[in-house]
Formats: sequence, C-alpha cells, structure tokens
Amino acid sequence: MQKISRGEFLKTSVLGIAASVVPVEIFPIKEQEDDGDDKEFINRLLKYNDLAAAKILGLDDENEQWGIFGRISVDFSILVASYCQPGSKHYRSSSVLNKMDKIITHYLSIQYSNGTIDAGGNRQSPPDTGFLLRHLCPSWNVLNQHQFDELKDLMAKLKKFMLNVGDALVNGGVHTPNHRWEVSSGLVDLYSIFNEERFLKRAEEWLAEGFYIDEDGQYSERSRIYSQVVDFSLLNMGRLLNRPSYFDIVKRNLVSTYYYMETNGELVTLDSRRQDQYAQISITGYYMYYRFLAILDNDQFLASVAREIETFHGFDHNVLSQSLIFVMNNPMLGNKLPEGTKLPTDYAKLYSMSGLARIRRENITSSIFGGNDKPLIISSGRSCIPTFFTYRKGEAILEYARLSTNFFNMGYFRSDGVKKDGNKYTLSEEKEAYYYQPMPPDKINKDGDYKLSESVDRRFWGKMDYESRPRTTLSQETKIVVEENNGAFKMDIEVAGPKNVEVTLEFCFRYGGTLKGVSPANGKDDYLLKSGNMKYLFGNDIIEIGPGIAEFDRIGVIDGEVYSSHFGTIKGKGMHVYMTGFVPFKHSLTIK
Repeated sequence: MQKISRGEFLKTSVLGIAASVVPVEIFPIKEQEDDGDDKEFINRLLKYNDLAAAKILGLDDENEQWGIFGRISVDFSILVASYCQPGSKHYRSSSVLNKMDKIITHYLSIQYSNGTIDAGGNRQSPPDTGFLLRHLCPSWNVLNQHQFDELKDLMAKLKKFMLNVGDALVNGGVHTPNHRWEVSSGLVDLYSIFNEERFLKRAEEWLAEGFYIDEDGQYSERSRIYSQVVDFSLLNMGRLLNRPSYFDIVKRNLVSTYYYMETNGELVTLDSRRQDQYAQISITGYYMYYRFLAILDNDQFLASVAREIETFHGFDHNVLSQSLIFVMNNPMLGNKLPEGTKLPTDYAKLYSMSGLARIRRENITSSIFGGNDKPLIISSGRSCIPTFFTYRKGEAILEYARLSTNFFNMGYFRSDGVKKDGNKYTLSEEKEAYYYQPMPPDKINKDGDYKLSESVDRRFWGKMDYESRPRTTLSQETKIVVEENNGAFKMDIEVAGPKNVEVTLEFCFRYGGTLKGVSPANGKDDYLLKSGNMKYLFGNDIIEIGPGIAEFDRIGVIDGEVYSSHFGTIKGKGMHVYMTGFVPFKHSLTIK
C-alpha cells in the first residue's frame, strides 16, 4: 500500500459515472514489507475487532440487541472482518458464520416487501433502512473478495436483503437534510456492487439538490452527530464517483470541527439544530474521516488532529473495535499518517453564521453562544438551547451559564446574535408581551365567534383573533457583555424593563467536583452564591466565580411556560449555583 496522490488514488480505486463497475480494491491485512503501512494501527484494529467479535459471539439470542437494528449491522461488519482476516482468532470460524447468518436472517424477517424496516416510531423508513448500508456494503465487498464456498448461502441472503433495501431507497423519501446524502451514499454503494443504473439515477436526483455548507464550515443542521453522517457520505461518494470536490467540502467541516473540540475530545454542540444540542459528543466519531483525507492529501493539520484523537477516552471502543472493515475495504486507510504539525491551542474565533464564539488559551476553553433560531420554536431542526456561556479549565467544567426572568413567564434569555469588538462579546435580546384591547367596531362579530389564534407574542392561544386587536406593549431588554483576558472572563449583565421582575442567573457544574463558598438552596444540588466568590474544584483544577448576589432565595422553575405548560424542564444534570436579583438588574462578575 504505497502512498499515492489524490488523482492517482481516484483513478485506480473509484468508479467513474460513465464507467462500468470497477471492483473495490480489497486486501487481507497481513505482514508486509511496505513502509507505507501503519502496522501498529493495523494490529490494534485487529486486536480490538477480535475482542468485539468475541463479545458478540458471547451474546445468546435472548440478549442479542435485535431491536437495535442499526447496532447489529455494525456487529455484522465486525464479524465479517474477523472471519475474513487471516490473522484473526476467528478466521473462518463456524461460530462467526452462524452468527452472521442469524443477523441477516433476522433482517430478512423484519423487512417489508417494499424493502424498508421499522425504526422505532419511524415505520417503514427508507432513510433508517439506508443507514444499514454503511456497514453492510463494505462487508459485502470483503466477503465477495474471498469467495469461500461456505459463504454462498450467506451471500445469497445478504444480496437479497441489500437489493430489497435498494428498492426502498429508489422509491422512498427522507425526513432530514442529512438523510439525502446517507441515502445517496447507500445507492452509490449498491451501484458499485450490482451495476444497476437505477441506483445511480436515483442518487443523482438527490445530488442535484446541491450540498449546503456555510462560511463557518458547518452543514445546515449544525449537528455534530449528523455532520459525521454527511462527512462519511460525501467521502464515500467522492471516492466511488471520482468527485474530489466532495472531499473539499468535508475538509472544510473537519477544520471547523477541530475548533469545536474541547481539550478532552468532547465537541461543542450549542449551535446544533438537532437533539445533540444538549448532548456530549466525542470527536472520536470523526477519526476515520481525518485519517482518510490526511493520507489522501498528505495534510499535516488533519494528520495531527487524527493523532490527538487517538489519545482520547473512547478511541478504543468507538474506533478500533469497529473500523477494521473499512480498512479492509479501503486499504489506503491502513497507510501511515503523514508527518504532523503543531495544532493551534491559543485562539479566539467567531463563527458568525452559527452565533458562536470559541476561545482557547491552552487548557482553558470557553464558548459564547447567541445563535438560536428565532422565533423560538421547540422542535427538531431548530436551535433553541438557552446556554449563552461555557467554561472549562482542565478537568473543571462549567457546563453552562443561563439567564432567566419571570417577565410574563417567558423564561430564558436567548440572544439575538453575538457581536465581537476586540476581546468583548455582546449578547442582547428584547422581549415583548402584550395586553389586548377591545375589538375595533368594524371587526366585531355579534355572535362572539372570533378566530382561534395564537397570541402575537406566541405565548398562548384563544378564540379572540388577537392579530386584529389593538394592544399595549411591555418590553424587557437584556444585555450581557463578556470580556476575555488571557482565559479570564468579566461578565457585565443588565436587565431593564418593568420593575421587580425576578432575574435568575444559573451556573451548572459537572458532577464529580466540589463547591466551596456557596449556600444550600431549596432543591437538591442547588446552591446560592449570596456574596463574595465561590470555587469549583475538580482534581487540581479550580474555577472561581464572583462576586455573588442573592436578592431572593427561592429558586423556582425558571424554564418558562413554553416548557412548564407541558410539565417539562431542560434543567441540566449537575450542581447548580444561582445568583438572583430584581429588575432593574445590574451585576458584574468574573469567571477565572
């Protein structure tokens, strides 16, 4: 496996649009003299793949995760890699073959006549079914390369299942932006294997829509989970369709993703429009994409990020235990990474399209966020998290800072963007609430039968035709200025509007540390910082915040009626420290 240029790689290992099917290049991983091989990486892949295979073999039918159908496609690929790799402890094992057969038989048993499978509440779902091809197609390639006699029945079943999935993808629709590219990638895989023009034709219908990536290097969903889906899909299609421009799109996303990375490998998700905006996501899921482009383009930056990912918790489980199949399918991934370069660890970047500032000073990182989608709608596909600030100092983690008022029970502050001026970042929002006046005479209905409508401030509904009524306006203005100085932050907070509105500033710290200088509040793991400074200690790392203020002691539900009307809350897990006051509210504090 010698190092080759991007152009040479594409010429020798991809499928041109007008070309006949070219078999995907697959080699068993073995001891070779080629200095291009990363033998240590390959050996680790084999070791952890075998460990994962042994665990899968140890599950009986009752404990097998049949309901998690995506997971068992990963299991299938792990078993295929061990079965076909001569150096594996499970090479051509009858136990492995039996388990592989059980998995494919199970898939066929739950597949509808239209080729789909149910995915939880998504019934007969083409995109969820299409996700299975990510692991089944390289598994097919590896199995097909070996042509062992004992594989004939398994291959027949697998072929039937995959072609049925192809029917689903040719005829079915999608839900979300990333589904288009995952489905297209699966179709291109099927075309490269079975040479049926209908697969490529359908993929091209989706691909004609074009790929959106903004100037920040983020896809439309701004999701760390679904960016992985798009990256995988574009790299796979770029490789198989000889479209290197797809690689350039992914590279932009990977460069941006590095600056979203915390020092422990977790990724900032504040700007996501999907469910991961509240989740902890690891950059380990991106490793193979960094590795692929680093090797292909001899890119020192991407190579260095890949090496750093190798040091993070979860790399063994998330990467090594389930990636051997991809290296067997695309041996270039087994080449050595290029020489690296020193990665940036001192920067301040504003991602204006996402409303996110990222600041790092060696082991100190912070995010300042004001990029929620307005008007506020709590829905998948909308950015609605109210966190406006995060701070980390080594292992000491302030998960979030949020501000809430009880101004008409509208709840959390969500800034209308982020403005940067030197080392100062300004967040601001104006909230309005209305009282509605009598209906104008020309719009009166004598039967009292008015339009059932939403109030203009989107707070409630009533059969009052709110838009047609005069109204009286009350407003509240909030402004937060965050000033950074070498990893320390000064925060000036001002809330103006009707007097005596309650203001609550909330800090949530990750479990596992110790709080000092705070007083217990009315809830479990809730505390007040009444005055002076507090400290949060985790190991040898300390975060200090203050001075505090507490003009009232009772901490109620501060989410706002958009959540409380459904008896819900988005209060995060952790230890919560509160500061409180009344409008007009002005307070300055330091976080360091």
